[in-house]
Amino acid sequence: MSPENWELVRESFWPILRGGLTGTIPLAVVSFALGLVIALGIALLRLSGNPLLSWLGRAYVSVIRGTPLLVQLFVVFYGLPSIGLLINPWPSAIIAFSLNTGGYAAEVVRAAILSVPKGQWEAGYTVGMNQATTLRRIILPQAARVSVPPLSNTFISLVKDTSLASLILVTELFRQAQQVAAFSGEFMTLYILAAAIYWVFCLALSTGQNRLEGRLDRYVAH
Repeated sequence: MSPENWELVRESFWPILRGGLTGTIPLAVVSFALGLVIALGIALLRLSGNPLLSWLGRAYVSVIRGTPLLVQLFVVFYGLPSIGLLINPWPSAIIAFSLNTGGYAAEVVRAAILSVPKGQWEAGYTVGMNQATTLRRIILPQAARVSVPPLSNTFISLVKDTSLASLILVTELFRQAQQVAAFSGEFMTLYILAAAIYWVFCLALSTGQNRLEGRLDRYVAH
């Protein structure tokens, strides 16, 4: 790499990193949090004894998992205005990413709930809890421990997927890199820099995931 490119990397590092810190990470965190709420709702629909509710849950998961995230993003941002619903880029990205995360995480949450022994439900009923209280106070805390690894992987994937938001004009890490590259003309250098920053983000999240799993593992029976 030439001295000029190193200078460009030095000057561009903070603007691109700032795009990640103020755009990519908040977008991923908010979308993931909302996605978990959706996932829990869909998982409970899937587990419902009502055939219609169970079918609705399966249909949602099928649609989300069977269509590309980019298409979902475009439907929200470019498609909804055709029926009179104009949504700004940031809310559009959050809606699309949340719905997508909800579809994938729903199966993780459902499997985690099913992994809790049925005797735990009976224990809750024995002490006078109803179904909702048993779910909230006994089942979900145990299911949360089981679901941490796959949900952490989902979050890491979401951090990378937020780069698609640049296509609807959301200023995040990759769009910031695009803007700097367009100005300087050094696309390869700056895109590699953006990739390196994504890698560092994901490496930090993976490290945090491993530590969290280690702590929770002490409370899981083997």
